[in-house]
Amino acid sequence: MSKRLAMAAAAAAVTVLSAGSAWAQAYPNRPVRIVAPFPAGGLADMLARAVGDEMTKSLGQPVVVENRAGAGGNVGAEVVAGAAPDGYTIMMSSAGILSANEFLYARMAFDPSALAPITLVADMPVLLVVHPKTGITNVREFVAKARARPNSMNFGSPGNGTTGHLCQAGFVHTAAVQLAHIPYRGAAPAVQDLLGGQIDGLFENPPIIMEHIRAGSIRALGVASKQRLAVLPDVPTMSEAGSPYECSSWFGLVAPARTPPEIIARLNKDAVAGLRTPATQQRFATSGARLVGDTPEEFRAFITSERARWGAMIRAAGIKID
Repeated sequence: MSKRLAMAAAAAAVTVLSAGSAWAQAYPNRPVRIVAPFPAGGLADMLARAVGDEMTKSLGQPVVVENRAGAGGNVGAEVVAGAAPDGYTIMMSSAGILSANEFLYARMAFDPSALAPITLVADMPVLLVVHPKTGITNVREFVAKARARPNSMNFGSPGNGTTGHLCQAGFVHTAAVQLAHIPYRGAAPAVQDLLGGQIDGLFENPPIIMEHIRAGSIRALGVASKQRLAVLPDVPTMSEAGSPYECSSWFGLVAPARTPPEIIARLNKDAVAGLRTPATQQRFATSGARLVGDTPEEFRAFITSERARWGAMIRAAGIKID
């Protein structure tokens, strides 16, 4: 009897494996959706569309981008975390969603572990930028003004819990200054108000503001990294400018947990190949972003280290979001 049960169990296992293999081999047979959990015009949206364009060619199915913004990316992340684990709904996640939001929000409608890593797409340091009307030309002048007149400068961000907000909060804590934080619904409206002079500055990802820096509409004071950006060689690091500070942003593709490993592997293969095409490389060549494309295992280890880093910073700065 026990031998029959063992043989039946083995046969069932083979059937399940065969079904899973057939499922993976048939994938994809309909359009794939990339959720961008921030508004159109932001970096998550830009990267999702760039990668999606290339994956459409290699997957043989349309890859469409859907913007689902809100709550520092949590709205879109909740949609993906609860989606069927079949590879047809994935997300271009920000650093905050996967490594910071759980430390910021008292309640989360999803568990970040319910998202399976596919690949790290891009990373970059943030820039401290101001409107020329402020008259501030360097970081030392910026810190001096912020200390002399606490909360006199209005600093925007793409929203509560976004990297721009966290980098701003971290600098406020590190430099012992006070800035009036104004959260927006995405990077695009924040940048528009900065260009119009409605706010004084931002901590923002280079690709979003690079063209405005080059045009002189926005003044870059410092880059929050160990080294200067090759595309902005005249902008000093925060350390060189007299206020040592580092803060970086990154984006990566994730899928619902329990997505079959064969499908994760296929998505990884096509996404990484898409990042390495001449078209994608050229698209971001002068943006200040570093395109990555690693394995799911490498991305998972990276997320773990980033959770430790952001968690420590958030606790030290005492940042909370209701």
